Amino acid sequence: METRALETFAQEYKQLLEDELRRLVEKLKAPPIIKESMIYSLEAGGKRIRPLLLFATLDAFGMNPKKGLLAAAAIEMIHTYSLIHDDLPSMDNDDLRRGKPTNHKVFGDAIAILAGDALLTYSFEVISQLPTDVFSADTKLKLVIEMAKAAGTEGMVGGQVADMEGEAKSLTLQELEYIHIHKTGKLLGFSVLAGGIMAGANQEQLHNLSGFAHHLGLAFQIQDDILDLVGNEEIIGKPVGSDTTNLKSTYPQLLTLEGARTALEDQITSAKENLERTGLNTQLLSEITDLVASRDH
Repeated sequence: METRALETFAQEYKQLLEDELRRLVEKLKAPPIIKESMIYSLEAGGKRIRPLLLFATLDAFGMNPKKGLLAAAAIEMIHTYSLIHDDLPSMDNDDLRRGKPTNHKVFGDAIAILAGDALLTYSFEVISQLPTDVFSADTKLKLVIEMAKAAGTEGMVGGQVADMEGEAKSLTLQELEYIHIHKTGKLLGFSVLAGGIMAGANQEQLHNLSGFAHHLGLAFQIQDDILDLVGNEEIIGKPVGSDTTNLKSTYPQLLTLEGARTALEDQITSAKENLERTGLNTQLLSEITDLVASRDH
């Protein structure tokens, strides 16, 4: 369960983020249909875990989280682009996302692909717009480099490729972890790392934050796999059992359901141990960690 502190924090910053996302897209000089498609998926709901991780990391350093608004918007654009493309007929072929028709079901495959492309490219423009009176050019360059790594072939794209190649195969636990560390974990990790970079973290703090994000990313995916097996379809917003239908290896399949739940607990414990080693005020990050473990969608 969310504590009152996280609930209040999340409500405030999710609203700020959503207002900013709409503002950023609406100001673009582009055909209305592509902007409608971008906004449709950006406003499809969701937990906003990645932006909240960035905001909470800044808070842990005593920095005003509002200074991370543009970076958080850029991260959510990348995440949303990946969902639009994942849902396409040539990928996971999903009709529903968060209880709503997927982008290509509303706008067609071509516009959906272009909306994803637009969100990806725009994210780098957005992060480059961080105010120079607060963030140095060197800081912005570091953010651009790390975001590109997290989103690209060494990160999310590489994980997606491995995921598709692993369909209808019996993967080892190591192979499954590779997929999830890259497909899900790298962008989650960047959300935390970006907060550290923006706040001027030292190398030891960045190391421990990266360790925290690594374990949190695996916990997130393990819970995803568990929910795909035992979750409530109405709450999740998409059909349960889609991993089985798509012939994908999962943690419950490899470890049993009880084994997956034990693995989830282990990842949460390791994530919190890394948080403690930062020496920061990590209350919000710890509460987000608990939320990831207990979420029902």
